[in-house]
Amino acid sequence: MALPAPNLDDRTFQDIVDEAKRLIPRYTPEWTNHNLSDPGVALIELFAWMSEMVLYRVNQVPDRLYVHFLNLVGIDPFPPSVARADVTFWLSAAQDAVVTVPEGTQITTARDTMAERAIVFTTVDRLDIRPPELVAAITTDARTERLTDVIDDLRYEGSSVTCFSTVDRTGALVPGDALLLGFARSLAGMAIRLFVSAVAKGIGVDPQRPPLAWEVWNGEAWIAVDVFTDTTGGLNRSGEIVLLVPGEHESLTLGETSSYWLRVRLIPARAGQPTYQEAPRIDDLRAEAIGATVRAEHASPSPAEVLGRSDGSPGQEYRVSFPPILPRRAGEGVRVTDTGGSVEWTEVEDFSRSGPGDRHFVWDSASGEVRFGPRIRYADGSVRQHGMIPRDGAEIAVTGYRFGGGAAGNVGARTLTAMRTSVPFVSGCVNLRAATGGVDAETVAEAKARGPMTLRTGQRAVTAGDFERLALESSVEVARARCLPSATGRGPVRLLVVPAVRTDPKAQQLDDYALAAPLMRTITDHLDRHRIVGTAIEVGTPYYQGVSVAALVHAPPGRPLALVRQRAIDELTRYINPLTGGADGAGWLFDVDLNAAAIAQLLETVEGVERVDEVQLFEFDLRTRQRVGSGRDVIRLDRHSLFLSGNHRVVVR
Repeated sequence: MALPAPNLDDRTFQDIVDEAKRLIPRYTPEWTNHNLSDPGVALIELFAWMSEMVLYRVNQVPDRLYVHFLNLVGIDPFPPSVARADVTFWLSAAQDAVVTVPEGTQITTARDTMAERAIVFTTVDRLDIRPPELVAAITTDARTERLTDVIDDLRYEGSSVTCFSTVDRTGALVPGDALLLGFARSLAGMAIRLFVSAVAKGIGVDPQRPPLAWEVWNGEAWIAVDVFTDTTGGLNRSGEIVLLVPGEHESLTLGETSSYWLRVRLIPARAGQPTYQEAPRIDDLRAEAIGATVRAEHASPSPAEVLGRSDGSPGQEYRVSFPPILPRRAGEGVRVTDTGGSVEWTEVEDFSRSGPGDRHFVWDSASGEVRFGPRIRYADGSVRQHGMIPRDGAEIAVTGYRFGGGAAGNVGARTLTAMRTSVPFVSGCVNLRAATGGVDAETVAEAKARGPMTLRTGQRAVTAGDFERLALESSVEVARARCLPSATGRGPVRLLVVPAVRTDPKAQQLDDYALAAPLMRTITDHLDRHRIVGTAIEVGTPYYQGVSVAALVHAPPGRPLALVRQRAIDELTRYINPLTGGADGAGWLFDVDLNAAAIAQLLETVEGVERVDEVQLFEFDLRTRQRVGSGRDVIRLDRHSLFLSGNHRVVVR
């Protein structure tokens, strides 16, 4: 989609006339006749016409020409990015057969009114919910790493399994022991319900927060499994445990048994957390599938659509009904039908390498325009057709596409709860975590800032600035990039990427700044196409250093203290932020330290703050949400880090 050329002054003839008439009472109150027959009004209209001609010429100068130049060299704004969420489908009851949720199943938010339409998400893969088959069970000893087969103890009545057996000299259980359950097939993405029959042996533990970790093997390491519900009190009584297995689960050989393992491990108790005085014992254990999780994206599918008929001329353009559209998948393309039959044409980025016999087309994601090859006259007078032209009268149609995207898709957790179509044996759905990745289309101002960088350095990654520019170009979801060249010149180039987080800074958490797997692939694939052969690149995120500010300020008499406090905290949260922070509001700079003097100056600008008496800075653990160490005047920042706000405390007197 071409950049829209701006109007430097968009006033029309009538706007100028109306503005002049509104000023008459101010400057000449004795002039009361404003009818069209009045000579003064005629003069106003004459000058308005002349002014409109001048404005027309104004709109042809530098800024407008600059945008047109960017269009000529192919600088197009990025289309919107689609938000994605993991949606869990729940079965009405456990089934003995496979339950399938088809690819393309639509789920929406509950609201759908005239004022606010429902947000639609579509599943990207087929989801098969298979009954789990428990085939093995072993216990492990943390000290000797001995494996004990206990599957028969779980199968036969009258026997039981002691989950953790290693004790120290005082008789306390040693963390690290585990009970492993082996399944015949992968449980990736499954919601598993374990029926546990146990007696109250594991005394001493807090049933609401037992020192247990449920984990699965992902091929490289043990990763955490979310506990959705647990009525066993930490394997301490009969009940049910519902586990949400992540999307990675690979087989592992332990001893002589190869299986897909799910384990529960005894972990060290945290401060104030009681642990087991005696190991829990399980008499029986059964597993069944009650749901599964699949990735969904903020998109709606569109069926095949006829765009029109060819007139045989070069450079034809057609537009689909619902732009912007998402990157195409298999089966989404353009079909040209004429007397010779229907033929699928090939999508290309541009026509620079297309010959007159190539069935190529360009499909602009932002505008939804389908373009066919132009005929170009070169400097030597020759004329060349880039890409074949559909025959006169041929029908142009798209076989399908998906449309959507933008920041509106970043819905909160537990908001995607409605299914547009029913699926047998499925009772409902929910997204247990918020959707992420939705970013609006690139603005004209952003495209204008990116254009000169692209032209200046070309399409090859050589300098640190090249890597940063290419990372920004790879996706609209990339907000900032910092390249750290190897200190020795031999190691890999390290690229730190800050994703675009469009939520309110007050609601942002550390996990919001993680790079989603699709975004990571997009960045790495784009860099791989432009890097010099032999250059290794590591893509990651900065280390986010949490900061908590404690301040004592004074407000004038009569000001509401709570309001002043909230304004101060909001300003601190905005200022200490990777995307909105810093003096210019464009994000906290790398290598820039934070000092109490700057914070004091910031607080003095807050409405309602009369003076600032004291400011102390604390390091803040963003995981535990706790302050670390004592207050100081300066917090240093290394070149791998950025500041992110923690909990601030402002006392107003």
